[in-house]
Amino acid sequence: MIALLDKEPQTYKGQFGDYTITKSDRLEVIIYRAGLVLAAASFAIASNLFFAQGKAALPAITPLFALFSLGLGVSLFYIHIYMKALHQVLQGFWLIGTVATIAIATQTNEPLALYIYNHPLTLFGTGFTFAALTGIFFKEAFCFNRLETKILTPIVPLLLLGHIAGIIPVEMEQTLLGVWSIGFSVFAIRKMIQAIDPDIGDKSVFAYLKQQNS
Repeated sequence: MIALLDKEPQTYKGQFGDYTITKSDRLEVIIYRAGLVLAAASFAIASNLFFAQGKAALPAITPLFALFSLGLGVSLFYIHIYMKALHQVLQGFWLIGTVATIAIATQTNEPLALYIYNHPLTLFGTGFTFAALTGIFFKEAFCFNRLETKILTPIVPLLLLGHIAGIIPVEMEQTLLGVWSIGFSVFAIRKMIQAIDPDIGDKSVFAYLKQQNS
């Protein structure tokens, strides 16, 4: 990581002129990816605990969800998205989901995951957190053509909306959850070994859009 940050600034030719990738730019990408790893690891541990222990694992899932949400929030702060409005929407989704989840957790004595599972309409609040995650998957699929994010982009809303509507059998929900957990882990691992500079994007586009908005 230190070696990546110590690399000399690199200048590229962008769509609207030359731009330079700096140490600060690379640090933001590393933090973005670290947030994804925290979120993916927390999600994978929670999923594996559930598959291994069933309802006995539900109390442990609450702090793991908190870590997942924290990692996601960090990633959404540092992610590079050309459309500022879309970036703000995803951050807004995360904030709504976080506030709703905290409200639910403080008003029930049941484990958070169990309460949400038994009250599907609560996903209209907590689900915003997963909508923000889906936005990251969509962005990564569009920018880097990653297979796992192409799979995850429809799976997440399918599972959540299917559970709300009560139209997906339990066995299918568990299968989709397993695919989600594996795909998310693969995505996070691949992000950690991906070259840094492409994740920053074309800074000349950011500069141009900022100029247009001002």
